[in-house]
Amino acid sequence: MVRIHNLSFGYSRRSPLFENLHLSLSHGHIYGLLGKNGAGKSTLLKNMVGLVFPQAGTCQINGQPAAKRLPSVLEDLYFLPEEIYVPALTAAQYVASTADFYPRFDQAELERYLREFEVPAHAVLDKMSFGQQKKFMIAFGLATNTGLVVMDEPTNGLDIPSKVQFRKIMASALTEQRCMIISTHQVRDLDSLIDTVVVLHNREIVLNQDLEQLAERLTFATVTDEQAADALYTEDSVRGRQAILPNVTGRYSRVDMELLFNAAISSEQSVITYLKQPVYEKSI
Repeated sequence: MVRIHNLSFGYSRRSPLFENLHLSLSHGHIYGLLGKNGAGKSTLLKNMVGLVFPQAGTCQINGQPAAKRLPSVLEDLYFLPEEIYVPALTAAQYVASTADFYPRFDQAELERYLREFEVPAHAVLDKMSFGQQKKFMIAFGLATNTGLVVMDEPTNGLDIPSKVQFRKIMASALTEQRCMIISTHQVRDLDSLIDTVVVLHNREIVLNQDLEQLAERLTFATVTDEQAADALYTEDSVRGRQAILPNVTGRYSRVDMELLFNAAISSEQSVITYLKQPVYEKSI
């Protein structure tokens, strides 16, 4: 679906944001792109959808260069930037002027998403609150039924109930023919939604792994000082000392996204080093 190979990019050649970056995204997954503010998440997404151009390397969508912005690519791509603009149109007028660009647009799906988001279908878009505008654009994007959905900080401006709705609606919209990537610096907003976590840090992808694989290899737990000696990463919280340890029991624990992110960008890099080690199958 999306293939990035040896990507190098910077707004100034003296200050590259990425160097020799590699990333592959496939259908049937919801990817969470995590990174600190300023890590380059938005710029990476813009490279993916062809809004900025690599200085070196390639970025392809279904085998076509993203930078060419071919109609066959654009009709199967929906991009929601962090900063949105909505015209002085009603939802029906917006659909009438825009939906024809997307051959698989489904009006019934749009109406269902708007009801679930509690967005009035007849209001003028630019008169609505920012949160309502964003929910409309999310609903419209999902109703396009494009194979690739890219969203940059989609939960900014949403209240807590709306974030819960967002996670439910996004999960329901995923199909085996769709690839979704969502960027955020608010790690918990993607909790329980994504199936693959991608962490961008220090100009490279430091982690790109399926959550089930992470649960197989790592244990997330509250530990004592004695247990902390065996941990790959620890940090103190109001719940006590939180830790990531090698999973030596074979039991699954819920992946703590915030703890994992903090470990991935920490200076120790112990978790990343551990995950790069080969996995040996146990003999029967």
